[in-house]
Amino acid sequence: MQQKTAKIQDIIVEEQVRKDLDPGRMAELTASVKTYGILQPLLVTPAGRLLAGHRRLLAAKAAGLETAPVIVTDRLLSDSEIRLIQLTENMQREDLSGHEKWLACSELMTMNPQWSLKNLAECMHIDASMVTRILSPSKCVAAWREALRLGKVSISDCYAASKLDENDQAGLLELKLSGASRDRLEEAGRQKRVAAPAVRISRVKCLLPSGVQVVVSGDGVSLDESIDALNEAVREMRRARELGFTAKTFSAAMKDKAAKG
Repeated sequence: MQQKTAKIQDIIVEEQVRKDLDPGRMAELTASVKTYGILQPLLVTPAGRLLAGHRRLLAAKAAGLETAPVIVTDRLLSDSEIRLIQLTENMQREDLSGHEKWLACSELMTMNPQWSLKNLAECMHIDASMVTRILSPSKCVAAWREALRLGKVSISDCYAASKLDENDQAGLLELKLSGASRDRLEEAGRQKRVAAPAVRISRVKCLLPSGVQVVVSGDGVSLDESIDALNEAVREMRRARELGFTAKTFSAAMKDKAAKG
């Protein structure tokens, strides 16, 4: 890659991942650019097509700058690679809305029909479970996707709704818009999923291709309850890993936690 200075008027801006710009944050960025200039170069193709740095470019224009530092890629990129660069940069900054994340990830999956969710997660350097949540609006009815676009619901809310059929999703959206909390929404969704008679067994075994066997046991558990239990277990394990626990110390800690109720 090569770093140089480019005329702002020569930088080509096409459709960006971020659809909505916060006026307050843009004003702050413009003020910073006026004082210090553009501290982080924009990323462009050899033809001058903007890959990353849309907000910085807009701030530079608003600040009256004529040139900006840029980094020029040293190879031609496909439309899919360009979209991935834009999405990854904005995801890392955590300033995309849930609706924008869903649209961008959906577009990438369409551009790469051979991809699995794992492929997308690896390219974006995020956990596969997060990709599942981001794409969950695709399994929701139009009313849920519109509510997400308007900022009335979150990606997590859509994930809860995506587990239900279309008829039950409408009731869950009404509950959310009435002010229900995230936990209340999950509980309501769980109740709807287990409303129909469920087959319960004492042990649910899942032998993975890696040879690892996962077992959920209890006083009669259904498949849905096993899914919820495993999701909770994964959250606890990730938290323990961040704290430096080993598998042995995690097991002991969860045993103590269960004993205390």
